Amino acid sequence: MSVVRALYAKPWIWSFVAAIGVWLVTIAFTGGSSAGGLAQAALTFAAFSIIVGIGQMFVITLGPGNVDLSIPATMTLAGTVALKIMDTNDSLILVGILVALAIGLAIGVINYGLIKLLRIPPIIATLSSSFIIQSAAISYNRGIRIKPPAALAEFTTATTLGIPNLAYLALLVSAVAWVALEKGIYGRWVSAVGQNMRAARMAGVPVDGVRAGTYLVCAVLASLAGLLLSCFSGGAALNMGAEYLLTSIAVVVIGGTAVAGGFANIPGIWGASLFLFLVVSMLNTYGASAGIRLLLTGVIIIAVIIAASRSPRA
Repeated sequence: MSVVRALYAKPWIWSFVAAIGVWLVTIAFTGGSSAGGLAQAALTFAAFSIIVGIGQMFVITLGPGNVDLSIPATMTLAGTVALKIMDTNDSLILVGILVALAIGLAIGVINYGLIKLLRIPPIIATLSSSFIIQSAAISYNRGIRIKPPAALAEFTTATTLGIPNLAYLALLVSAVAWVALEKGIYGRWVSAVGQNMRAARMAGVPVDGVRAGTYLVCAVLASLAGLLLSCFSGGAALNMGAEYLLTSIAVVVIGGTAVAGGFANIPGIWGASLFLFLVVSMLNTYGASAGIRLLLTGVIIIAVIIAASRSPRA
């Protein structure tokens, strides 16, 4: 009973409960024939939400008003430029990856520069920069679907021991983020800034450095996700990151991270990402129309958030 009570006290447990429930309902409707395939698909597509969600989680943990709305544009630009530089050449894969990460670093610097130097609220700053970034991607892409190198395309679509390679990458990113959050001083600084920025500054926390580093991390993870998504889908497209604007925020909220800042939750990102994909899959299985899918998805998300908010914190 003590184990059950301890789990009940964790806000992230409800995202996993909801994900498992939706998965069971879906395979029950299909007679169990799609259990393995649905699990693989969920792990594959959830990997992108997990990677961008972790970056957004760190930003939101900084406190009220902190959110990065440039994630979709960052994904598009990084994927487009990296794939065009690689030009389907396997020997240029490392160069393409480094270019994608460098684009993320540059965007992170720009975002925080707008916030700090021009004193623009983060929501406005990142929304404004997203228009510039997306315009750069459109200018660079010129409507052409750029294909990835064969080796990268094969890696992103393949499985190892029955588990998608993308899920392993998401797990690696999650592990590094968890260590930084729970074991490193950076995580304590981020939580301190989110709880009370003025108190954190008085306690000696390098507030500006922490905030700048966090926006850089978010942009780099968005760039990585954009490159992986481009390779997985067979090429970079100008609208490929659009759905991750709200998804990156939704998985943070559903996963149990405090919207007011000061408390982050990495396990919840996994549960929420799996849950969101499985909800859409379940509604598609039942043949629900687009309007019904949106309505029911919203209702289910609200129910999960209410359940998580009412559970006692440890």
